[in-house]
Amino acid sequence: MKQFTSSILMIEPVDFRFNTETAVNNYFQMQPTESAETTQENALKEFTAMVAKLRDHGIEVIVLQDTPEPHTPDSIFPNNWISFHENKSVALYPMFAKNRREERREAEVLELLSEHGFAAEEIYDYTEAEQEDIFLEGTGSIILDRTHKIAYAAISARTDAELFQEFCKDFRYKPVLFTAYQTVKDQRLPIYHTNVMMCVADEYAVICLSTLDNQAEHQKVVRQLQETGKEIIDITEEQMHHFAGNMLQVGGQGNDKYLVMSQTAYDSLTKEQIDTIKKYNPIITVDISTIETQGGGSARCMMAEVFLPKKQLE
Repeated sequence: MKQFTSSILMIEPVDFRFNTETAVNNYFQMQPTESAETTQENALKEFTAMVAKLRDHGIEVIVLQDTPEPHTPDSIFPNNWISFHENKSVALYPMFAKNRREERREAEVLELLSEHGFAAEEIYDYTEAEQEDIFLEGTGSIILDRTHKIAYAAISARTDAELFQEFCKDFRYKPVLFTAYQTVKDQRLPIYHTNVMMCVADEYAVICLSTLDNQAEHQKVVRQLQETGKEIIDITEEQMHHFAGNMLQVGGQGNDKYLVMSQTAYDSLTKEQIDTIKKYNPIITVDISTIETQGGGSARCMMAEVFLPKKQLE
């Protein structure tokens, strides 16, 4: 099983803006300094440029446009509510913010993917957990080492340990659970999503090890990455706050592969870190500063990987 895919689902924003419901525990969000109209205009420009750049590198980007109603300010981050798997399965996830739950448009998404030749047969729907205030926000909460069938997750208000274990049982992944913290106003608070502090690629992992305050968990995560042959690229908490952990390895044409990250993330990296990444694959950078600052998510959050197999020809 390959760690990366060359097919990506992205949602084109129609009314992107700062979401007060997510800001309660997403400490990466920043209060807007411009009008909602300007925010949407800038976010759409950033989104369109990112899609074009990915396609220029041979990546298949399948775009679904958001709708004005219901208003879903974070629809640009589809990886939190849906994931697609090589066994023709789809997972739907319970979301912390009530206004994000209306992003789920699985029927439209699956129809669109079918039009592009993808086959889906089974849906694992975990969304009923919302009724008990239990959440697991897709590949924001879960980092998958697909090759070795290992799933990493940092427990938080948006990542429930028991539901994570259930996902791992259903999809036959070995669970690796830990806690990850960031400093907010002199307090150590849980990081809302695992994918802002950790990225697993085929031969390496980018991770902010200083967020793992528990020494036993720190050693467990490092050991697991090393046992699977990953070179560990350790980033600082300051780099993490520039979204240097929110990256995704994707495929292009043939055997091409890339690491996609924001320009903000790239600019925070040292030359040594960049050179280490480039040993394994080129880097694609995208300018998504509006989306990052107001949405509190970056390049990885915008891409839902499509690992579904193609339909067999009749």
